[in-house]
Amino acid sequence: MNRLKTWLGGSLLAVGLIAQPALAQEQVAPVHFGDITWESGSLITEVLRYITEHGYDVATDTLPGSTVSLEAALARNDIQVIGEEWAGRSPVWVKAEAEGKVSGLGDIVKNASEGWWVPEYVIKGDPAKGIKPLAPELKSVTDLAKYKDVFRDQEDPTRGRFLNSPTGWTSEIVNSQKLKAYGLDKDFVNFRTGSGAALDAEVSSSIRRGKPVLFYYWSPTPLIGRYKLIKLEEPAFDAEAWKTLADANNPNPKGTRSLPAKLAIGVSAPFKAQYPQLVEFYEKVDFPIDLLNTTLAHMSEKRTEPRKAAETFLREQPDIWRGWVTAQAAEKVDLALKSN
Repeated sequence: MNRLKTWLGGSLLAVGLIAQPALAQEQVAPVHFGDITWESGSLITEVLRYITEHGYDVATDTLPGSTVSLEAALARNDIQVIGEEWAGRSPVWVKAEAEGKVSGLGDIVKNASEGWWVPEYVIKGDPAKGIKPLAPELKSVTDLAKYKDVFRDQEDPTRGRFLNSPTGWTSEIVNSQKLKAYGLDKDFVNFRTGSGAALDAEVSSSIRRGKPVLFYYWSPTPLIGRYKLIKLEEPAFDAEAWKTLADANNPNPKGTRSLPAKLAIGVSAPFKAQYPQLVEFYEKVDFPIDLLNTTLAHMSEKRTEPRKAAETFLREQPDIWRGWVTAQAAEKVDLALKSN
């Protein structure tokens, strides 16, 4: 009997020792952030990750994906945080939020916007550069049909070119539906760039050469603050019409300007329950849009990696971010910044 007890005790101890590392590994598993590809999302994500890691001692990493796939992953808790979520826009998000699987924390960038833009010189000209107005009466999306030749597509000269978001973004679906709703799908090529950076490069290249370009864009971004642009008018927002734009399969989309922007930090339900201190922090995050646009412009011009740009932001703007966190977390972030 004593031998049996000894054997059982040793076996149970061995099992316990084997099980402990697995439990420890589960406890210290990093919080997965969505790897956002556009500039503001990348910068905001890295600011959040730095404070989360150094201020609250919670490890993080990032996992790649398109907007829609990241929202689906958040609902499954495959990732736990989306640093810049345009809350309420996609059916995936709306369904997951209604089911209590995800939450949007805070109002992180006020006065954000999106729409269809053209360079100012397309409408007003630019005498200093010898550019004459090419579309002087262009004010609204409804005026675009008569100006399709101004925005002529190089590969299909019979139509204009509209620069859409990359495939996989919620805005790409909305813009594609808008082209149909405004009766422009036959007059304009729906051109999708391969990435947010490619869209930025295409627009910037056209503007530097003084060429006409029609494109979707949003703020906060460095590009909006860098150039003189005019956003085209659209019909007043209509919630029912918006549903037809957000649904890629709706055969009869109706035109409306986009849903008023609310930028939040998207989190999964398990994350929200497990990390109340981080939830409290995320709910207080607030990036002033002018400062953010300036920061993004510097990041873009200097080709600074988002992580390094985030560290610079934290060093130079303590009055902004210290109000988001506890005094103890702020001290720990300061110490980490000084040691880098």
